[in-house]
Amino acid sequence: MKRLFMIAAAMVALAGPSPMTAILLAQTPPTTRPPNIIIITADDLGYADLSSYGHPTIRTPALDQLAVEGQRWTSFYAQAPVCSPSRAALLTGRLHLRSGMFGRQTGVFFPDSQAGLPSDEVTLAEALGDMGYVTGIIGKWHLGHLPQYLPTRHGFDYWFGIPYSNDMDWNLPEGLDNRAAYFDPNVDYWRVPLMRNETVIERPAQQSTITRRYTEEAVRFIRDHQDQSFFLYVPHSMPHTPLFVSDAYRDHSAAGIYGDVIEELDWSVKQIVETIKTAGLEENTLIVFTSDNGPWTRFETHGGSAGLLRDGKGTTFEGGMRVPGIFWWPNRIVPDVIPDIGSSMDLFTTVLAIAGGTVPADRPIDGIDLSPVLFGNGSSPRRTMAYYRMGELFAFRLDAHKVHFVTEGRYTLGPPRTEHDPPLLFNLNVDPGEQYDVSESQPDVLAEVLEAVAQHQSTMTTAEPLFDLRSQP
Repeated sequence: MKRLFMIAAAMVALAGPSPMTAILLAQTPPTTRPPNIIIITADDLGYADLSSYGHPTIRTPALDQLAVEGQRWTSFYAQAPVCSPSRAALLTGRLHLRSGMFGRQTGVFFPDSQAGLPSDEVTLAEALGDMGYVTGIIGKWHLGHLPQYLPTRHGFDYWFGIPYSNDMDWNLPEGLDNRAAYFDPNVDYWRVPLMRNETVIERPAQQSTITRRYTEEAVRFIRDHQDQSFFLYVPHSMPHTPLFVSDAYRDHSAAGIYGDVIEELDWSVKQIVETIKTAGLEENTLIVFTSDNGPWTRFETHGGSAGLLRDGKGTTFEGGMRVPGIFWWPNRIVPDVIPDIGSSMDLFTTVLAIAGGTVPADRPIDGIDLSPVLFGNGSSPRRTMAYYRMGELFAFRLDAHKVHFVTEGRYTLGPPRTEHDPPLLFNLNVDPGEQYDVSESQPDVLAEVLEAVAQHQSTMTTAEPLFDLRSQP
């Protein structure tokens, strides 16, 4: 691949550090190696599913400790309310419409999809690989299952995981209702393949041990590459239903099977962190934890919770896209609770800035560098968030205020599609549950947000939707 990135001669210099930052940086042992990057994502984890984000009975001590020692963001967003477009945005730093990672009829990629992430998109793995990083993905891909679209064709040196969601490729016994299968799952009900690089090694994937095996692979990757800079992306396939958990974590939680799954994910994070510490890499490793979208509330106790946020997966209410965002890097990140707006799409730009690279100059990049917040130098540069669904702008946030042009439930028991003219307006600082429309009482604020929407739309480019390209029966 053509080298699109200039490599800085040393670690990126943070202009004008605060006294606190200067102290923290002084404590960091000098290194000539760019930092290791680990991004861990859960699948369909709700905003309130971790104890540090308010869950009263699910215990997540490892993630809670990362949140205490690092930063816990309370307005952090996935870039879409469903899997594939969200993952594309995280890896490319671009709104998913720009790369065609959406559909007008289909929300994500399926086993009969005929497309995938375009080859001319630059992923974070490619960018870091061009800078000398070794790159690995352990977990769910969901950006195209055909050979030309696999992670190994998009900058990853190694992959162990599944190509799409764990509930795809149905193989139900005759007469079994699919919803019933979700609540009493058997691994044979879904013929999801488990792959190593480009080879299927197991089908169906034995999902009851998949979190444990992802963890073992991640630990092995870290140990094998501890002497070089690495990028490790760990997109778990849980807690996407159907829920599977190992014997060691079955009945482990007071919150039922869903809690068991989350507590096993927390165990997984603990293993990764302990491996980093054992290797003496903690002061040269950034770990980020987040989710690809909100909880699949349609599945009741087998789905997660968005807490006081409204609705869940598939919607552009806050519960569909606002997710946990935890950043950990001892003696580098200033510990804090951050109310500023951030997005998983920003990880592309932030990581490249931290690693000493530059973003591509030949295309729009929507990700914003969050390192001023991480290192205590200022607030987040991000003031806006665009909420797209099926290629359509449903909602838009500017600072504390959010407008809804269209509302609709999906993957939930929510309302039918409703178009709003004038748009609904909510103040998310005082009404994060989006219950009280203030459009009539605050027309000046509404006008300001609509002006920001117009500015956003004037810079948007939209490719042809690729999710709708599916094989004909």
